[in-house]
Amino acid sequence: MDIASWSAVAGLLLLVMALGDSLLSRLPLSTSMLYLAAGVAASPLWLDWVHVAPATHARALERIAEVVLLLSLFGSGLKMSLGLSDGRWLLPLRLALVSMLVTVALIAGAGVAWLGLPIGAAILLGGILAPTDPVLAADVQVAEPGDRDRLRFSLTGEAGLNDGTAFPFVLLGLGLLGLHDLGDSLWRWIAIDVVWAVGAGIGIGALFGTLVGRFVLYLRRTHKEAVGLDNFLALGLIGLSYGLASLAHGYGFLAVFAAGVALRRIEQHASAGVKSSGPAVEADKAAARRQRSAEIAAAAHADPDVSHAEQAATDPKHAPAYMAHAMLSFNDQIERIAEVVAVIAVGTLLWAVEWRLASWMFVALLLLVIRPVSVLIGLAGSKTSPSQRALVGWFGIRGIGSLYYLAYAMNHGLAPADAATMVALVLSVVVVSIVVHGISVTPLMTFYERRKPAAGRKAA
Repeated sequence: MDIASWSAVAGLLLLVMALGDSLLSRLPLSTSMLYLAAGVAASPLWLDWVHVAPATHARALERIAEVVLLLSLFGSGLKMSLGLSDGRWLLPLRLALVSMLVTVALIAGAGVAWLGLPIGAAILLGGILAPTDPVLAADVQVAEPGDRDRLRFSLTGEAGLNDGTAFPFVLLGLGLLGLHDLGDSLWRWIAIDVVWAVGAGIGIGALFGTLVGRFVLYLRRTHKEAVGLDNFLALGLIGLSYGLASLAHGYGFLAVFAAGVALRRIEQHASAGVKSSGPAVEADKAAARRQRSAEIAAAAHADPDVSHAEQAATDPKHAPAYMAHAMLSFNDQIERIAEVVAVIAVGTLLWAVEWRLASWMFVALLLLVIRPVSVLIGLAGSKTSPSQRALVGWFGIRGIGSLYYLAYAMNHGLAPADAATMVALVLSVVVVSIVVHGISVTPLMTFYERRKPAAGRKAA
């Protein structure tokens, strides 16, 4: 196809999605399912417009997945409005650490005992498939800043954190396959790939998210400068955090998520103006933030007079909320466009996969056994309700994060035989996750939201 034909097809798809978005939100379908179908249709399985193969296009796939993840992780961080001292943060931390470790161990065990993989390849498979996806899970994540629901907060925080905490296991698997230096007795892996890389990623992201947020607010409130181009501000902070963390041998995914969280904390502290604490005060502050965000959104988007947006951006009271809202709105829009590209790319790969019964059985094991068991262990003794733990266990959505780690491993010397096995397993998991979670998310989340008032809103 030439560029004109591709332009027409892409434009038609985007128009259909824009016009049908509200309808899809009421149906047991997700936009990702339609993007996946579009990718399959364009592949040799039907129209034969493109020939994309994992082995020959691994580097391009890694870059596409990387960009989409960065956008999604920054947006996830901006939505995490609870203070770091709030006990709800323990839930995503336990999921991203304890449940992650259990998931990797169970996948690795199944890989060795059932699939006949060497231990290095089995651990690598665990690292690739363990992280939940921040891109395809928008319907089960925090819908807006200030959302205190334990289910949504846990899933959002887990997806934001475990795309970084999975990296050590990917590197461990590559190291056991002779493709990464682990050091004698794993000292280098523990010191550099675990302790330093995690700490540097979180620290650098939090530092620059704080510095950039404070500096921009200072310029806007005091000097009426640096107004507008909040899209450049968002992309600049993502690039700066990711780039510096990677140069410092830290995990850039954690840095971008931490930058989003830090920027949201700056907005909260600046908007509050005074220090206060207590559940009642926190609830009032959350309600006030939602009200301010609504007012700012109306001023910035409903009024065609640009001076209203500029006034809101430099107003001492509204500037913090305006900055956070503008950056989050832009990030959400560009993330959705990037999601189209990434999921269509997944669909175009499916023709090159050798599908096997063992792959589909492994998918069932992962989604129906390994994920629920890891969640039960990770959240044991927490304040979550049985229904919340069940939904967290079900909505362990896999997607672009797993595609990234798969491409990363292939680009770092994974043997062709191991790569072929990984491709079949990973794409099987991603495709099934997109379909079954896409079908179930609307009815399950609607049922969950309806039950919350009758349960005394325990999730809040």
